[in-house]
Amino acid sequence: MDSINYRMGNEKLIKVLDAAGQRLRGLLAKQGRPQGALRVAVIGGGCSGLQYKMDLVDGPANRDILVESNQVRVVVDPKSALFVSGSELDYSEDLQKGGFKVTNPNAVAHCSCGESFSA
Repeated sequence: MDSINYRMGNEKLIKVLDAAGQRLRGLLAKQGRPQGALRVAVIGGGCSGLQYKMDLVDGPANRDILVESNQVRVVVDPKSALFVSGSELDYSEDLQKGGFKVTNPNAVAHCSCGESFSA
């Protein structure tokens, strides 16, 4: 089997805060893949032009950047890495704005839902 060619990144790319780390570890364990990872991608769309897409995956794919933060593995493709650099991932139980939220210092315009941005 071919080995997957990925690079290690650090928390300068994306940092997982405590609440998000705890929630992700729980979700991965529930899915039976404690060694899995969260894929964070930036895709076109949303009310401000770009939005985040997050999926639980088994691990990095080719050319991904792997960051270990708060005992969670996060994988980001090189194109998305340009947009997420310096971001923090948090989690909230809030009914209105609950769920995972990315705080991105590169975003110049945010929409009110906090799920899309322009850079």
